[in-house]
Amino acid sequence: MRGDYQQLVDEISAALGAPATLEDRDFGLIAFGAHESEDDEVMDPVRTRSILQRRSSAAVRAWFEAFGIARAKTPLRIPPDPAAGVFKGRICLPVRHRGIVHGYVWLLDDGHLTDLALGGHGARPDPRIAQAMETAARIGALLADEARAGSELGDLLRELLVAPADGRPAAAAALGEALRDTLRFTPGTPLTLVAVTPWDTSDTGAAPLPSLPGLLAACPLRPGQQAAAVPALAALVRLRPAGALAPAHTVAEHLLRSPRAGSAPAATSPAGPARATAAGRPARPGTAGIGLGTRELTELPAVWREALDAARAARAEPLLGPVAQWDDIGSYRMLTALPATGPDPAIGPLLSPAHAELARTAEVFLDCAGQASRTAQVLGIHRQTLYYRLGRVEKLTGLDLDDGGHRLLLHMALKAARL
Repeated sequence: MRGDYQQLVDEISAALGAPATLEDRDFGLIAFGAHESEDDEVMDPVRTRSILQRRSSAAVRAWFEAFGIARAKTPLRIPPDPAAGVFKGRICLPVRHRGIVHGYVWLLDDGHLTDLALGGHGARPDPRIAQAMETAARIGALLADEARAGSELGDLLRELLVAPADGRPAAAAALGEALRDTLRFTPGTPLTLVAVTPWDTSDTGAAPLPSLPGLLAACPLRPGQQAAAVPALAALVRLRPAGALAPAHTVAEHLLRSPRAGSAPAATSPAGPARATAAGRPARPGTAGIGLGTRELTELPAVWREALDAARAARAEPLLGPVAQWDDIGSYRMLTALPATGPDPAIGPLLSPAHAELARTAEVFLDCAGQASRTAQVLGIHRQTLYYRLGRVEKLTGLDLDDGGHRLLLHMALKAARL
């Protein structure tokens, strides 16, 4: 089906004599026409990034959407804006099917389309534009069919992941049958799940899956449908026969670039500040987790739990992320399985914002296995400063950092605070 998109995009490029690009409604690249101009400026940074990274940035998406492309039913002309990296103007053809926008065809205008009549408001469009819009409608029908098929597989995946234990065999059988019918899936093929969290679930419309090696199905899961307290996306990935997780990493990295991945500004954690935004409020980027592979569909709920735990760990510990495998998250494999509780009374005072520096010092000290010289080097401080801070930690918590049990309590409490 992806070859069909390329053929239709080439038809539009040929009809209008301009490079065309097809993106889905999330600005993920689907197909693009040949660039035959000798003018290097036609390949402006926005188009180059879209082709090379297979997705436009959130800033570019917001800039284009400000022209009303998501509501448009007829072609729109977008003026150039060199400050935004848009050196050439564009004509946007909304790709719709039965009133729903499924994507956009972008035509770069190097000047020869400036006087082209786009139609609208009772005016008749240029015949070439009319022909291009007919082709865009055919693209919309294909995207709608693909979205519908993907939505059905996603619904079956969700049913399996949220099913009680006694309902999993039937849910797994239904998903397996649909995968065989739709994607010629072979039972016993190694699979895994990718969890992307947080994920914006406000858009309930079905969208086609990105064309990525191994991606079979995806479904959003809201709190209450899963163990996680934030919405997440579950992506089912087919692995290579050897079971290597490389395809899952590719899927995770692509999905993290979606404008639906990530969250609004959030509060700063005592154990580690979030990334600050220009407005001065911290914002948290999305993270992804990958569960261990399995050949049994009935085991996918357990793999989903692993993927979610890995995503939570990556969110808590930046050194693990933004994509983490469950088998690489160390002590977080145990911590994520524990019920959410308040901090230990002895550790509570250390977790206040006023003592964030002391908390970080204690955590780095324990991460370095209590080696003072190594800790001081990591923190960039003098050893005497380190000893002073550790003394304050002991006084504040009442713990003895020469006692193994006390160290364990402090270390795990600081890691748990990140979650």
